[in-house]
Amino acid sequence: MTATARLEFRLPDESKARMERAAEIARVPLSEFVRTAAEDRTEQILREQDATITVPAAFFDDLLAALDAPAQANENLATAFQRSGDLVTRR
Repeated sequence: MTATARLEFRLPDESKARMERAAEIARVPLSEFVRTAAEDRTEQILREQDATITVPAAFFDDLLAALDAPAQANENLATAFQRSGDLVTRR
């Protein structure tokens, strides 16, 4: 791939020194080290954003059935709702 675009940014001297040291350890030029790190992070974020979750068919069927089922009374939730009237002041 031929690189034609430029990207410039400012950073603290300490950050640059750490990056230079890391690039030296990795035995790559600083620009390659920074570009590769940025590309890796970009791919990670894009993968997380576009993540597809795969579950067994039976689990998915159970989930849909639970979502389609009518709501059931929950005694703890009803109690919490009643208590909220004592805790919340409406104007």
